Amino acid sequence: MWPWEHVAVAYLGYSLFTRVAYRRSPRGDAVLAVAVAALLPDLVDKPLAWGLHVLPSGRSLAHSLLFAASAVSLSAFVTGRRVAIAFALGYSFHLGGDVVYPMALEQPPAYRFLLWPLVDQPATETPGLLFRAQHLLVEFLAFLQTTRGRIYVFFEGALLGSAVLLWILDGRPGPRTVRSWVDSGREGPRGT
Repeated sequence: MWPWEHVAVAYLGYSLFTRVAYRRSPRGDAVLAVAVAALLPDLVDKPLAWGLHVLPSGRSLAHSLLFAASAVSLSAFVTGRRVAIAFALGYSFHLGGDVVYPMALEQPPAYRFLLWPLVDQPATETPGLLFRAQHLLVEFLAFLQTTRGRIYVFFEGALLGSAVLLWILDGRPGPRTVRSWVDSGREGPRGT
């Protein structure tokens, strides 16, 4: 999945969860945790595999359930309950998306990466992070020229549009939280 798809799916899922579980729209800090968690596996694995060549593939370490459990446990230790739940759901939506996404491309679901390092991941040969990203983008643009690609664009638009619309209806949570963090950092120590 592309990064924006991970974030959109995670936001939709988390927003619906908060409406059912808490009977309210998501809080800004929780939404930020969802976004970070939805991107974290790729932010760890892709550079380490494609750029530094220390992992066998772009879906190994941070995509494994062992790492995910550790990351979620750490978030529960560092943050409050609601933020930790948001982080756990964002991370889960990322992993689940990577399992089922191949089915949209008429391939079987992928799940072996969830068990890394207990189950080997085939090594991805790549001459570098930027080359790999460029190669994926070129393949994706070629795919969009096909009939299936045009159908994909329709569903992509529906996914992204739904996520943005729901985010607006939720009161655009997140930016105000970041702004308040930045503003509180500018104030300096208390009493000055």
